Amino acid sequence: MMKFLLSTIAGVTLMTGAAQATTACLITKTDTNPFFVKMKEGATAKAEELGMELKTFAGKIDGDHETQVAAIETCIADGAKGILLTASDTSSIVPAVQQARDAGLVVIALDTPLSPIDAADATFATDNFLAGELIGQWAAAALGEQAATAKIAMLDLAVSQPTVGVLRDQGFLKGFGIDLNDPNKWGDEDDARIIGNDVTAGNEEGGRKAMENLLAQDPMINVVYTINEPAAAGAYEALKSIGRENDVLIVSVDGGCPGVQNVKEGVIGATSQQYPMMMAALGVEAIQKWAEEGVKPEPTPGKDFFDTGVALVTDKPVEGVDSIDTTEGTNLCWG
Repeated sequence: MMKFLLSTIAGVTLMTGAAQATTACLITKTDTNPFFVKMKEGATAKAEELGMELKTFAGKIDGDHETQVAAIETCIADGAKGILLTASDTSSIVPAVQQARDAGLVVIALDTPLSPIDAADATFATDNFLAGELIGQWAAAALGEQAATAKIAMLDLAVSQPTVGVLRDQGFLKGFGIDLNDPNKWGDEDDARIIGNDVTAGNEEGGRKAMENLLAQDPMINVVYTINEPAAAGAYEALKSIGRENDVLIVSVDGGCPGVQNVKEGVIGATSQQYPMMMAALGVEAIQKWAEEGVKPEPTPGKDFFDTGVALVTDKPVEGVDSIDTTEGTNLCWG
């Protein structure tokens, strides 16, 4: 039986301790996005601490579903005890995940819930809907009366739905005070304040192109929701190219160090910070516990996943929305 020592990162308790050799797999969407780089670092460090063997895989690009399926098959063949997965296609990956579970592996979704969520044994994630809701509430409060006539650009991740991008998008809209239609989709709202949605692939170039496309629809956009901070940086460059970088409110999600720095510099008004290293470390521990005790992780009470926490980062706090400043955000950031 393992004896655990308790430590805390950003308010979440981690369990550490000696363990027998166990093989685990980490499968991320890419190995270039700083979020997944940090996730890999967290998993690697925890595996080394526990004496586990960690095998890592990643898609060539965000959306590379086939490579992830092949990685799951490899992990089964290699006798892994568990898989940590950030799925590119949350529904199409389910048969491969079921194959792994049927083979006795515990499968834990990290950051991105599967569709349906119980297709995985557990999910360790940011409350992505809450992350979006926080930046929506902040943007509405920052605008005050002008929120009623805002012109909003929605810079999403990809066409594939539902995803983390849908949760963040829908959370933002709810936080801003916009009625949702189907909360499992983005782009079906009929509020006149939404100028349009475009996809970014979660990178800077995609953010720039999406922002240019939406500015072509309405050059007077004054609020920009972005799926993540690289997309936000691209949107800012597009706005800067037409001299509007100082009169448009940009909000985002991630909390990476470059993103927090952009909040500090005024590029981004506010961002919701998540903690990928913690997700991965907790996931590795859970696989070890499954291997030793046959015990699967439990969700956070009242939720269908284990919530690894989120905090709004801004240097312009508003009444009624809890936040931390960029000094604290920098102490907790990644990337």
